[in-house]
Amino acid sequence: MLKYLIVLLCIVVFVSLVSSDRTKDKIYENVVGNMCFRRLNSTHQTGCSSAGKSAGNVGVLHYIEKEEDISFIINDPPAPPYAPILKPKFFTREIILKLRDSKFVSAIILVNDTTDMTHFSQESKCPNEFFRHMNQPVCDVTKPETVWNPYGTGLLHENFDIPIIFLASKNESEKVIKCFKDFNTDLEGQAGKALCSIEIDSFMSAAGNSEVCFRRSKFPGFLKQITFCDPLQGKNVYATLFPRKIVDPENRTNDQSEKIILISARLDTTSMFDGIALGALDSLASVATLITSAHYLRKIISNDIYEKNNVNVLFMLFNGESYDYIGSQSLVYELKKKNAFPLKLTHRQPLTMDNIILMIDIGPLDGFDTLSIYSLNGANGIANKFSASVQAYNEKFGLNVNITTRETMSLPPVSAQTFLRENSSFPAFVIAAKKPDNKFYHSVFDDAGNLKYSYQNKSLDFDKLDVVQSSEDTSVPSVQVKIRNVATLLGLGVYDILTDQKYTGEGIASSALVDEYLYCYLVATNCRLFDSIFVFRDDYHGSNYPPQRYVSVQASITLEATGWAYRVFGFVLSEKVNKNKENCTVLPLYWIPGSLKKGECRMMTQNLSFAISPAFEEEGYNFKSNLYSTWTESTWTDLTARIFLRPSIAHESFTFLIGLFVMIISFLLVFFVKSKAEILFSEVVNAEHESLPAQC
Repeated sequence: MLKYLIVLLCIVVFVSLVSSDRTKDKIYENVVGNMCFRRLNSTHQTGCSSAGKSAGNVGVLHYIEKEEDISFIINDPPAPPYAPILKPKFFTREIILKLRDSKFVSAIILVNDTTDMTHFSQESKCPNEFFRHMNQPVCDVTKPETVWNPYGTGLLHENFDIPIIFLASKNESEKVIKCFKDFNTDLEGQAGKALCSIEIDSFMSAAGNSEVCFRRSKFPGFLKQITFCDPLQGKNVYATLFPRKIVDPENRTNDQSEKIILISARLDTTSMFDGIALGALDSLASVATLITSAHYLRKIISNDIYEKNNVNVLFMLFNGESYDYIGSQSLVYELKKKNAFPLKLTHRQPLTMDNIILMIDIGPLDGFDTLSIYSLNGANGIANKFSASVQAYNEKFGLNVNITTRETMSLPPVSAQTFLRENSSFPAFVIAAKKPDNKFYHSVFDDAGNLKYSYQNKSLDFDKLDVVQSSEDTSVPSVQVKIRNVATLLGLGVYDILTDQKYTGEGIASSALVDEYLYCYLVATNCRLFDSIFVFRDDYHGSNYPPQRYVSVQASITLEATGWAYRVFGFVLSEKVNKNKENCTVLPLYWIPGSLKKGECRMMTQNLSFAISPAFEEEGYNFKSNLYSTWTESTWTDLTARIFLRPSIAHESFTFLIGLFVMIISFLLVFFVKSKAEILFSEVVNAEHESLPAQC
């Protein structure tokens, strides 16, 4: 027994000292990227999915360096199926649909190489075209003068039964290209060689459309309920310029004498790929303008104005607007319902559509220098007055922003469309670019570079207003200065409406606040602004990555980008209160570190509301009615990709034949042994009988 224990101990020590790798880790190398995934609406499915649950799609890597290379893999290639590696300049509608429809292509890989890339947008040329104000002219993709996204390919709304992956990391891009060049460059001899291949697993559970998916999800499973898709949903963020009266939540009634000016922008953005959507120019610039303008108004106007005329300003960031105006549809639905907005737990009086005397919607600003005020009949008069007011301030401060009024029935794809669908005479106008010029709208490349943003880090106190100086160089202003200028004009235009008098001060909006805000949302949440306004801890530091602003499917959890917007709103529209930290504990009082990190007590007015389409709130909603957004997102298990060396066809055939030969020989051997068992084992049986002791 001691001998056996010593041997066992030696084996254990030997195994612990040997560093062994699993076989699969020697065969495969993981590839990290962002997957295209599936979304659905009331009519069809969009996005991508691999073929099945058990295994992903496998394809031989083929690097596309010129358009002629595409012909090789779609015209009877030697070793199908293939997974072409594309640069963004080849990611066009014509090429991608050609690859999708080829029986020789099993996956598509997009690498982060922007060489010769002039534009890149997978959104439609007419975003949200089926949920526009009904009296507008039709947005026609064949007529460039009518479209709002001239660079759009519409691939975001196409269905792909093959996976598509984007490799944002330069290292990952170089990894797959190197693997191709090491093993796959001999095109003529591919059939007889081992080839570098990729396996992508991105199977999506949902199929068909949202209505079908929900019906399948309601069908009881064998052991548990299975969810195949979830509604796109999130939270809207809002705050008021002046604190509203606190009331008993059980005795809330609408006060028709309270008037609201609604100033809104789109909080979310989107792209074709999961987890990567910054939306720098398509919506973040508009949000920065609204935030900065709100901060400016709070600095130059007192609460006495509200007490005098009972007109408040409601700043609202709508979530989910990229998908048929989910956030604004949710708000309009709540305003129509009795005592639904804001929620009872806010202890504020409910509002209705009738309380809103004006809506100013900030659309895509693009160039910043030349903007238009788009208005319909319901707001033409006030829009003209607003335009004249801001032009006067533009000349006074030398802000170099050209704003003109356009009385038109064709509005940009903005949240005001939802309100005008409900009431065509609703008083709303839109501030947006005169000509759409975002070449990377709703794409992975709408980032800091597209916005031409560079962190300036000039001021520690971003809570202070700027003062225009004659020595300031305005020949080539930074994007921070451009956004500051638009925010200043927006704030002063609203100031005139609220006070019915002209602003005589010298201060303008804070470019330092714009600088810090853009850094936090485009570079990293570990930033000065977020670190100064975190209301729960004064030692919090964010991550080294920017927050993602895709609306997602979370209902109970507030996503990071929304949470930060909530805190920023609270800060820019807050009032300092002379209390120490121990006495600054009762809401709506918050203790924050402050821009100078000395600690401040602030009274805040920000809050959240649900952003979910009423289609998923109404029992028995008709999905074919086209009344509300019906977008859902498919569920999935894993999104993985890995490269490996696939044996040649000849090697696979030889391996198969060897296996087949061994199997046949095994069957024959077993048959032979079984049939001759009496002869083969008779001597052994007799010997065993002879060795047994005699029995009585």
